[in-house]
Amino acid sequence: MNYTSALLFLFVFCTSCSEQNETSVQKERTHSTTNFSGEWKARESISMGGNIVCTYAEGDRMRSKTMKITAQADFLTIEVPNPSAGAALATSQEKLVFNGKESEINHSMEKGKKFTVTWSADGQTMTVNTTVRLMTAVPHTINTLQQQFVYVTEVWRLSNDGNTISVQAKAKATLLGDERSWTTVFDRVR
Repeated sequence: MNYTSALLFLFVFCTSCSEQNETSVQKERTHSTTNFSGEWKARESISMGGNIVCTYAEGDRMRSKTMKITAQADFLTIEVPNPSAGAALATSQEKLVFNGKESEINHSMEKGKKFTVTWSADGQTMTVNTTVRLMTAVPHTINTLQQQFVYVTEVWRLSNDGNTISVQAKAKATLLGDERSWTTVFDRVR
């Protein structure tokens, strides 16, 4: 009976290790096929509707018409040109880490954002959930600012041929409850 129990334990152990190994290999293979690396240019001017665009600081990837993406095993680095006058050669850089943990960028005491990045189960889409904080004027008042939060969800999808990135975004502001959705398509330049 001990011999049979030992064989059964060994079989179950080896089977579970094999399944775990196949799952991690499949996950690695899936993510390696979804490679956003390259230089990208938006097909059209980025139009988010309403004032939602104001929630992003100059040089933020969500306002940029061009971006250079470098993919690593656990993160993406996105470089965008800084549109500020006199900053012709300057770039902003953002690192999107795939661990699901919160990252933070503070542009100033009044403006910043926290975000998480996750892959879909099939590895074909990347989701970025962002909370943007900023100070905005209170409607119908004079010189009164109030903390506002804008909650943004972006779903990034690479086309089958690898030549376009589609970013579907949805944003909701807390101050007036404004909600906007938009899609930005980027074509591969290099």
